[in-house]
Amino acid sequence: QVQLVESGGGLVPAGGYLRLSCAASGSIFSINAMGWYRQAPGKQRELVARIIGGSRTNYADSVKGRFTISRDKNTVYLQMNSLKAEDTAVYYCNAEFRKERFRLNEDAWGQGTLVTVSS
Repeated sequence: QVQLVESGGGLVPAGGYLRLSCAASGSIFSINAMGWYRQAPGKQRELVARIIGGSRTNYADSVKGRFTISRDKNTVYLQMNSLKAEDTAVYYCNAEFRKERFRLNEDAWGQGTLVTVSS
């Protein structure tokens, strides 16, 4: 069983900052990509940021210049600066991984952590 454990969510004022963490554990041979997604009330889940192969990154246009994704082994971070009320959402961690060499990629999701930005 592979688990992703998220932490760092909370209540912050607009203009503030927050750092999310997600640690992957279990039977993992390698992780190909990790990312953060979010789901705001009444909206579908959307990509926030993704890091592929430990270097290439993708960001949603709405967070470019404000959020930074990084990875250290099996842990991914999301540094969120200049937070806006529109950033309020449940943030989910995702990982694409292999349990063994020569096996197809699998994926796992964290339980979600709530980020609330007060205006």
